[in-house]
Amino acid sequence: MTAEEKLNRMGMKLPPAAKPVGAYVPYLRTGNLIFTSGQLPLKEGKLIYEGKVGADLTLEQGYEAARVTALNALAQVKAAVGDLEKVAQIVRLEGFVNSAPGFTGQPKVLNGASEFLIEVFGERGRHTRYAVGTSELPLNAPVELALTVEIKD
Repeated sequence: MTAEEKLNRMGMKLPPAAKPVGAYVPYLRTGNLIFTSGQLPLKEGKLIYEGKVGADLTLEQGYEAARVTALNALAQVKAAVGDLEKVAQIVRLEGFVNSAPGFTGQPKVLNGASEFLIEVFGERGRHTRYAVGTSELPLNAPVELALTVEIKD
């Protein structure tokens, strides 16, 4: 089963890749690596949640936001190479969680993205990761993440 067939089975569909809103590119390919710019939990151009995890949002809502954000990152990967079947390995997930003071569950929030990538790609979805808590994110988003992906030609 292809990655997109798995997404369909999960009731998810790749959205169009988001356009940049600043002086950057949404992804960059160098050699066989794709680096995505930071992605947010947007659906149809709007944040699915706003605010700080641990105050405005529950850990479960942060987890769901991380899943949607990872889906948006995959949309960038597809835009870069045309087909998710060219993904050899998700190499790294870099994640930021808009955190309330004292909230330390960033790894659990970003498990939403990590577990999603493993569901979609199996072993090719296992990756290195960092999970950082921050006091603010663009648009008051609860999560922002970027991927590094190895591509096979």
